[in-house]
Amino acid sequence: MTDQAVDTSGPVEAAGTEEPSGAALPRFLGRDRELKALRADVGHTGLDTLAGRKAARARVLLIAGRPGSGRTALAAELARGLLAEGGHPDGLLRVRLTEPGGTPVPTERTARELLGQLGVTGPPGADGDELSGMVRDELAGRRALLFLDDAVDAEQVDPLLPDNPDCLVVATSGGPLTGIPGVRPCTIGGLEAGPAVRLLAHTIGEVRITVDPQTAESLVRECGGLPAALALAGGWLAAHPMASVADVVRRLRELPDDAEPSGSRPLARAFRLAHDALPPVSARLLRLLALAPAGLVDAHTASALAGCSVSAAQQILDDFVALGLLHGDGADQPEYEVPGCLVPLLRELLSARDRPAEIQLARARMLERTVRLLQSCRAVTEPEGSPVRHRLAGLPRSLRFPGPEAAAAWLRARRPALLASARIAVEDGELDTLARRLVAALVRALAVHEGTESAAPELYGLHGLVLAVAERRGLAREQAAALLNLADLDARTGRTQEALARYRAALDAGRAAKDPYATGRAMESVGGAYAELGDFHRASDWYGRALAQRLTQGERAEEARLYGRLGAVHTYAGRYGEALRNWRAAAAGYRRLGDVPAQARALSEVARVQEYAGRPQESLHTCQEAVEWARRAGDVRLQAALELRLADTLDRLGDPAAAGLHRGVADRLLNQKGVTCEIRSALTEK
Repeated sequence: MTDQAVDTSGPVEAAGTEEPSGAALPRFLGRDRELKALRADVGHTGLDTLAGRKAARARVLLIAGRPGSGRTALAAELARGLLAEGGHPDGLLRVRLTEPGGTPVPTERTARELLGQLGVTGPPGADGDELSGMVRDELAGRRALLFLDDAVDAEQVDPLLPDNPDCLVVATSGGPLTGIPGVRPCTIGGLEAGPAVRLLAHTIGEVRITVDPQTAESLVRECGGLPAALALAGGWLAAHPMASVADVVRRLRELPDDAEPSGSRPLARAFRLAHDALPPVSARLLRLLALAPAGLVDAHTASALAGCSVSAAQQILDDFVALGLLHGDGADQPEYEVPGCLVPLLRELLSARDRPAEIQLARARMLERTVRLLQSCRAVTEPEGSPVRHRLAGLPRSLRFPGPEAAAAWLRARRPALLASARIAVEDGELDTLARRLVAALVRALAVHEGTESAAPELYGLHGLVLAVAERRGLAREQAAALLNLADLDARTGRTQEALARYRAALDAGRAAKDPYATGRAMESVGGAYAELGDFHRASDWYGRALAQRLTQGERAEEARLYGRLGAVHTYAGRYGEALRNWRAAAAGYRRLGDVPAQARALSEVARVQEYAGRPQESLHTCQEAVEWARRAGDVRLQAALELRLADTLDRLGDPAAAGLHRGVADRLLNQKGVTCEIRSALTEK
């Protein structure tokens, strides 16, 4: 998001926040009284100051108004002025608290977005309380300005308020935020006649205003002074150069009142005027934009919704921007935003004018196009000549990316819309097969372009969506896979108890699906969780169960690895006899497989256990054998570590001269390769 005032409660131009090059208008029109009051409120003395105490939290400035009143533009103008004064050197953090159409955004998502703007990655799977606490911690020592747009209630705002009076919060809402102390809303309505008429003149030119200024003021009254309604009326006039201002006033008055509340009637009428003047194809696409994920649309989305070509959809979207029906970002591959104040009107009109089957078909086309683009986004990273690249070449040119960099840039730019698409597909309930394909394609694209670690928070949410579909459809195999993926992310972020519960649930799902891989993987993971919790008795029990299953299936590599895990937990538990038996079995298994590096590591663990058990001579002999296998494997780090262990053992046996020789060998190995010496327990190796 740029620092420009992008007003999602009404078209940008109508709010007076943008102007064409060379225009004489100021950057922002009207609202002088409101801006003055808000600036005065920044330094307003609160109850804490009157009582001689330092304020405990950031001050909140609230701008309240109906959708389309320009409340977001006013807040953006206020924020721009405050930043220009230099009182908030740590910059602006901006987040929207409501989905297009009015659904509140969960605190987990808003807090995670704020953390991203602060350059911090929240742990995957963390809840709203943990993430909002991280936001407050990050802002504790900063002087930042927070812009919380379109809040529904105080419960959305309160968790995000910094415990730092040096920060300032500017919020917009439809009404007062009862429950947050010290907040005095600045309530706005329509623009005054002067600035409103100047906005119209800016859109349609001075001539049609000056020939009939009284009718222009009548138009302002018909629009209630709402910037969004004025933009739509001005867009209609701009598209009809032979029409007069009186014509649009007459048309607005002739429109039926419907059942709209009086305060919403001006915007609803102006929208109906703009919609009804469109050609049938454009009008239908406009209604279908109510389905756009997160209110964001590009040419591909519009093309799929309308069932037309990408170039035709692009032209229609550009026309909508000129009519005040969309916001455009002006990029080479533009993404458009449906104004939040228009989404409820679009949904109402879509429901009234279009059949449910047609709406569902348009949604399915949109999601299917998204799947194909994601598959193309991933396929472009495959080597030339691979089967995947051959299939990619068969796609239409509009669905192909010129290279991995272009695909990654598209994925970054469209991420909010893509994640919203996945949520929409799952919530629909009637497109589960398509939803599963979409989530799978998005997971693969994020993993290949950003890596599983960087994309872990998004992947966590996507696996949760897969789980929701699997549970709804009774798909035990997919349920097990989703639970395993979620549990792995829980375990990676230190939520071991939560991971343990999910691993157990995955085991039940795997058994229900009769999936040996899922059950074996789940049993092993349950053992790993218990080992992480320090319950080595239960860990060895579950590893033993997983090993028994692998033995029946003849999976030799898995058998050897599980013998190593059993050896590790027995070592930690001090059961050295059991540990030695399992580590020797692991070494033997790797020897049969011809895996020399793994055999060397297993032998090094045998030597470690023998040392712990007070058998230095046996440890010395085993360690020498392990050094030889490490040398054959070319594992310099392991070889150097084993040389140091030999030196320590020889010191304990009273042979410092031989110990010095081995230390010298270790030093030469480390200096030669520039590596550090380390021997890890197999318990920590995946």
